[in-house]
Amino acid sequence: MLQLNYIRENKDDVLKRLAIRNFKNAESIIASVLEKDILRRNTQQESDAVKAEANQIAKQVGELMRNGKKEEAEQAKAKTGELKLKEKSFDEQLKKLEDEMHSLLVQVPNAPSLKVPVGKTPEDNETVFEHGTKPTLYAGAKPHWELTTKYDLIDFELGVKIAGPGFPVYKGKGARLQRALINYFLDKATAQGYLEIQPPIVVNEDSGYGTGQLPDKEGQMYHATIDNLYLIPTAEVPVTNIYRDVIVKESDFPIKNCAYTPCFRREAGSYGKDVRGLNRLHQFDKVEIVQIAHPEKSYDILEEMREYVAGILKELELPFRILKLCGGDMSFASALTYDMEVWSAAQQRWLEVSSVSNFESFQTNRLKCRFKDGTGKTQLAHSLNGSALALPRIVAALLENNQTENGIKIPKVLVPYCGFEMIS
Repeated sequence: MLQLNYIRENKDDVLKRLAIRNFKNAESIIASVLEKDILRRNTQQESDAVKAEANQIAKQVGELMRNGKKEEAEQAKAKTGELKLKEKSFDEQLKKLEDEMHSLLVQVPNAPSLKVPVGKTPEDNETVFEHGTKPTLYAGAKPHWELTTKYDLIDFELGVKIAGPGFPVYKGKGARLQRALINYFLDKATAQGYLEIQPPIVVNEDSGYGTGQLPDKEGQMYHATIDNLYLIPTAEVPVTNIYRDVIVKESDFPIKNCAYTPCFRREAGSYGKDVRGLNRLHQFDKVEIVQIAHPEKSYDILEEMREYVAGILKELELPFRILKLCGGDMSFASALTYDMEVWSAAQQRWLEVSSVSNFESFQTNRLKCRFKDGTGKTQLAHSLNGSALALPRIVAALLENNQTENGIKIPKVLVPYCGFEMIS
């Protein structure tokens, strides 16, 4: 959530940045927020004046009683009672105004960095880096959903029987490959100084609100209604919420966590050829990296995280490209996002496998994640996160790109984790 004082002091900058996102209601909502803010501050001043007067008169009551001026004391008590009623009315007005302001503010997405490309659709994203050579496959090469059947790696139909579409069953070497990737990603992260966390895979409303999933994405989250808990769409949610209502030490920056979890997304409305097989699932595995950082360092850290994910993709020998997302293709909470896409040789298209984002203080304002600077002043930290990596499309690309007429080769870096060099 954008900080009210920042909106108040930098209205034109906020509107300029929201225009990059193509947020249509920006001017009307920001105007309403500032109008209610003025009314709230004026009401607060009136309330403070009434409280001060009531306190002053209350002090006089005792003195009047001690001096035997009982009638005047009773009059003063009556006046205090009237002021208390006014005070209560002001408190109710303030609560109403604060609730109205909050309901407006949560509708406003994060203001993008001025580095974000202008655009409305994924076609407007900016390619900032491309690596690797797209493989040429042998005649008769298959997409991954046929390879998984041929080599008995994943059973999509069995998943439909047990749960429904989008819940695959991994088997044999398919399950071992999945486990190998998870362990490899976690080992890479911990070697880079990330503390491994094993968080809950359900969260409460406060956690969903803290990272910006609520109220924006409730339709995409699985909701356990009896307990009012949500299945996590990413480990970002529980891990970042570790720092909700926490004042961290400036000397601890950057705070680095990683976590492996299953992730759950309803993906309502997703259908067609581009969601076949592993391309889009309701349940999938992912290793997430999260950092809580000093505001002055967060964009340098974003670049470091981007390079970290790129390094993993290079080790996996996958052709990939890095996109800087345009304003119209960014998530609600992000200030700047890089997407990493790998080339799917059998499908002849790019598959998104990671997003790395800087949220600036958007999440930490909701979370009240703060630190004290060198002067003792309390400030909001910045939060960042990235997929490092999401497994389904990585597996799809590995199977498709490395297929031969005799089987599927495993990248060298994964062989110690898999225990085999070939799927045949």
